[in-house]
Amino acid sequence: MRAYGGGRASSAGSSTLPGGSLYAIAARPLYVVEVGVFNTTTVATNVALRRLTTAGTQGAALDELSEDPEITPVGTLFNTHSAGPTITAGQYAIGDLGAAIGAGVIWTFGGKGLRIPAGTGNGMGLTVPNGTGQIWDFYFVWEE
Repeated sequence: MRAYGGGRASSAGSSTLPGGSLYAIAARPLYVVEVGVFNTTTVATNVALRRLTTAGTQGAALDELSEDPEITPVGTLFNTHSAGPTITAGQYAIGDLGAAIGAGVIWTFGGKGLRIPAGTGNGMGLTVPNGTGQIWDFYFVWEE
């Protein structure tokens, strides 16, 4: 089943504090198939999609929706972290968001997508690899 979720970051992310994240649950992995990130300011910024291996202190929970309204998604989507999770080296995608409201990137991942192993500390997050973060609008699309 395909699930969706997103929101506006509650504050600017950083290299250690994801501006948005998606986590698996204890009993089931997730497969990320698409991520979109868009600037809400007129200041350029940089964004990367990174693997997270601990929860840190996640921000407010965001709503998730499935293609089937009778099925509740199990993936959990969060707003900006206030304490950093463990972030693995490297990034799955990186991009620049131009100095315009609405400038953005959309990343798609073929096959089954990027696997997030089962476990509540396993996730994917949006970080700022270079420079100063800005507030983003973002979304994740995943298979459960």
